[in-house]
Amino acid sequence: MPEPVRSVDVLTDVSRVLVVTAHPDDVDFGAGGTVASWTQAGIEVAYCICTSGDAGGFDDTPRDQMAPLREAEQRAAAKELGVSDVCFLGYPDGRLTSSLELRRDLSRQIRRVRPDRVLTASPEIWWRRLGASHPDHRACGEATVAAVYPDARNPFAHPELLAEEGLEAWTVRELWLMAAPDERVNHIVDVTDTVERKIAALRAHASQTAHMTDLDTRMRSLGGMWARQFGLAADRIGEAFQVVAIG
Repeated sequence: MPEPVRSVDVLTDVSRVLVVTAHPDDVDFGAGGTVASWTQAGIEVAYCICTSGDAGGFDDTPRDQMAPLREAEQRAAAKELGVSDVCFLGYPDGRLTSSLELRRDLSRQIRRVRPDRVLTASPEIWWRRLGASHPDHRACGEATVAAVYPDARNPFAHPELLAEEGLEAWTVRELWLMAAPDERVNHIVDVTDTVERKIAALRAHASQTAHMTDLDTRMRSLGGMWARQFGLAADRIGEAFQVVAIG
């Protein structure tokens, strides 16, 4: 039997976290239990969603209704996890790129929230679970990494943020990546005690999950796999990440 993966040490003095995702529901699938554990511990969490998920859904909901519907679902899901600060950047779903404009908009949110930690999608492809590596996810991750370093901390990057909006440079100290390739994953959060809240958040995304009759089983099975890989007890559920300390 292979040795369990050893989890890296992470910051313990975190007061604010910014979560950046491509679509509504990304954070709930990838890190809902972790976010619930953070807010439960008194950490302030804010969301920045790059698109409004207007290309999503599985039924005949009119396209012009999908974006406002999914925004409302994300706000409801966030409430389940103790998050009230939710913003949408309005980029088109399915066409997200790691542009300078997106990097500027994400730098704006970092400077506004001033987080110790940023959680986003991995910019790399996870070949074993390709569905987790949607091109929008990877573009979001790439732009967020660039916004964390070097953009948000550099007072001369996107100078209009300071000159016109008064947003001073801010240095993020730690980066967490969801859906990273297996060989990159180096940290697990035991979410056994918050998995019910994760599932409640996912059910709030009815336009995306109402047809998933096995949602509860699917989330527990994946979480159990990660728990076993990191050597947790057999009845535990985990969410796994690539954690990057930033100097």
